[in-house]
Amino acid sequence: MCPPAIETTGLRKEFGDVVAVDGVDLVVESGEVFGFLGPNGAGKSTTIDVLLDFVRPTAGEVRVLGHDPQAEPRAVRERIGVLPEASGFYSRDTARDHLRFAAAMKRADDDPDALLKRVGLADAADRAVGGFSKGMRQRLGLAVALVGAPELLILDEPLGGLDPSGARRLREIVRAESERGAAVFFSSHIMDQVESVCDRVGIMHDGELVAVDTVEALRTSGETPAEVVLTVDGDSERAARRLRGVDGVDEVAVRDGRVRLTCTDPTAKADAVARLDAEGVVVRDVEADAPSLEQVFMVRTGQR
Repeated sequence: MCPPAIETTGLRKEFGDVVAVDGVDLVVESGEVFGFLGPNGAGKSTTIDVLLDFVRPTAGEVRVLGHDPQAEPRAVRERIGVLPEASGFYSRDTARDHLRFAAAMKRADDDPDALLKRVGLADAADRAVGGFSKGMRQRLGLAVALVGAPELLILDEPLGGLDPSGARRLREIVRAESERGAAVFFSSHIMDQVESVCDRVGIMHDGELVAVDTVEALRTSGETPAEVVLTVDGDSERAARRLRGVDGVDEVAVRDGRVRLTCTDPTAKADAVARLDAEGVVVRDVEADAPSLEQVFMVRTGQR
């Protein structure tokens, strides 16, 4: 049985009096696309730096592809691909030059032109990188990360500078790598992209991992308020007044002639309909939307 791509137990990192990462237990399996979310200062970048052995943990254990990155750095680095948030390139070298160098460092035999075509840079293979736009640099960084068919891809804010076409291509590559069996650790602030591509999501807040689950499970857990829209016969304002004070109903408003509820309790929707029925108000339609990943993120990180 293959070990997890990433496994941390009680991971803690202190910088003086500041606790950047506090007791993080995390498992990312092979073939999984894992979204890693959190506001600035939450501890995401520090966690990634520990995985890459850029900083040493204060306490806890870390395994990357079954290896301790401190004790076996080469065994880790030869089997992973990394797209950092800020990629550094030699401005006078071409895109092809960079990929040749990356392949030599990994002792891989990848075809630079094939990789450049895969990320959408085939026409820029012989151009000096100094003239590349931010989006082109991001595509080149992704191509470099793909060298050697890594077993784990760590992508830190990979969507920065990408246009819609580039974002779509990135999603396709991420899914293809997952289907190949690689794990993808995907850190991003762009919630809709994370929601569309990730199998599971972890949310960091103040150095702690406050939630880990599938996107669907997080959205339907009931811990994040959901909006319910009721279409009623007669006076919508009167119906709204009848619902104020129902347990689990946080907000009541009338917009476009319909009654809109923010429910903090999953059972509140049924209670609201029952209250109106008891009051003689006919409910013609009920629409309920699970909260978005962004709403879940805001609640779990204390921003609502």
